[in-house]
Amino acid sequence: MTNEWQDRLKALVKSAGGFKKANPAVAAAFHDVEVATRESDVLDAKTHELISLAVAVTTRCDGCLTAHAAAAKKAGATEAEVAAALGTAIALNAGAAYVYSSRALEAYQSL
Repeated sequence: MTNEWQDRLKALVKSAGGFKKANPAVAAAFHDVEVATRESDVLDAKTHELISLAVAVTTRCDGCLTAHAAAAKKAGATEAEVAAALGTAIALNAGAAYVYSSRALEAYQSL
């Protein structure tokens, strides 16, 4: 299973490079946004990657998941820390479903 994720990471880097060639302005802008999120010393690299990994789960982005899992490991995140961040992602998704369920019920009642 390890090779599968390593292969995904290699494929992601290759496809991102292909997009960069096809649309260098957007690729550069995206890179600048990513760099800007790391410019302050407010979050250390590990915390940044744990947040990124949790967001990758909530947005269901396999590429983000692959890249940020690798970066979290490189930044020294432990499996327990990753699991805690992922638990937060699970809770957030459940919370979002709860909020939107309330909105759906309100819409039903209003119609």
